[in-house]
Amino acid sequence: MGDHHDAGGADTLDSATRRVIERVTERVNTDGIKLIRFLYADHGGVIRGKATSHSLLAERLRTGIGHTVAMMAMNMLDELQDVKGLGPVGEVRLVPDPATFVQLPYAPGSAAMLSDLRRLDGSPWPACPRTFLREAVAALADEGHLLVAAFEPEFTLGRREPDPEGGLDRLVPADDSLCYSTTGFNQAHDYATTLVHALESQGLRVEHYHPELGHGQQELSIRHAAALHAADNHLIYRETVRGVATRMSMWASLAPKPLADQAGNGTHLHLSLWDPALRTNVFADPSDRYGLSVTAYHFIGGLIAHLPALTALTCGSVNSFRRLTPRAWSSAYACYGMDNREAAVRICSPTGRDAAASTNLELKPSDSSANPYLSLGAVIHAGLDGIRRRLDPGDPVDVDPATLPTGRVPRLPASLDEALDALEADELLMHALGPLRSSAYLAVKRSEARSFAAHNTAYELFHHFRVF
Repeated sequence: MGDHHDAGGADTLDSATRRVIERVTERVNTDGIKLIRFLYADHGGVIRGKATSHSLLAERLRTGIGHTVAMMAMNMLDELQDVKGLGPVGEVRLVPDPATFVQLPYAPGSAAMLSDLRRLDGSPWPACPRTFLREAVAALADEGHLLVAAFEPEFTLGRREPDPEGGLDRLVPADDSLCYSTTGFNQAHDYATTLVHALESQGLRVEHYHPELGHGQQELSIRHAAALHAADNHLIYRETVRGVATRMSMWASLAPKPLADQAGNGTHLHLSLWDPALRTNVFADPSDRYGLSVTAYHFIGGLIAHLPALTALTCGSVNSFRRLTPRAWSSAYACYGMDNREAAVRICSPTGRDAAASTNLELKPSDSSANPYLSLGAVIHAGLDGIRRRLDPGDPVDVDPATLPTGRVPRLPASLDEALDALEADELLMHALGPLRSSAYLAVKRSEARSFAAHNTAYELFHHFRVF
């Protein structure tokens, strides 16, 4: 792979980064870690990576690991797509961020870091998803704002079992308990407590946990963070949910709809905008009837304006659109409302004594088949467009939008193909993604739509619960 080439070189590292690298290598040596995974999320939403041995970690922290450019044209079925610039010729580097180092409690002797995909000279590569989010954060900072976010995931806990009729493996849920029921708590207790310990050992702060509506369905949320950190946390979360289950001879799936007859798994995205200098929540205004500022309404206006295209990035799979249907609490309509859980954007009731600090918006059409860096980066660009153009989100909706006359509230795309058409027609998001990233994303996702259209439901469910 030609890994001897330097991606930036040691002399480009600042003193703070050098100190972090020193701490990481010392920890690896002290704790007997043998393999360190360099992880990234691809255009299919799949978490992939390579691992370095402990003996080469110090060098690989500077140079990265060689990686073919073609992997960013690979879909979730490992089918390589024909994308100019992403073929068999060319290489980038998986360069880890040492600040994201975690030991893997479900894989003793291993650790991981989240990584950027960089050119051989160390410069950003236009197909790197983490770079896309970082650039969106920088654009927001130019306007004097900092986005704080939290991913709120649901997942299905069960066991992967052979089909008695000889077909593809099935996901059999771990229980048939009711939503929020104590039976569900008791049946998933050992797994849930092990998961909490594993997440906390990696620095993720657990906030809430409960059994959800579907059989075997769990919801466990973690503390909010600045945008890039939040997306990094979600990758660690996804890996940990599945890793702990595997360690316990179980199977966990964050796929949007792993079981056709059960509730789907969303990953609602909570958002608030802050003034870092004043340390104030820009979304908050106690004089407003919903506690929102003018800036917050403009941000909502941007989300509403771009929602059809956004769904191609926040609901990133064919399987997503089994979940994203009316009357399913998945928010299939482009509207907003106060604590309206069928609206795409929910204004959340503040919690605690400081209402201003807890004011936030919840984007509900979002799930864990999405690449979180692309998803959150696109949300930032849409919201920022609303702020810059002072977009009016219209009147809030305080009923289930499915009960309103047809056409009163726009329906979100009903399939991945429809969402991709909307994305391709959205000039702002296509420009933000850039030519290489947008062409690769569209090619990968359209190929997935074609592949699953050629097979039955069982094939789709199997591949999604297997991968996500």
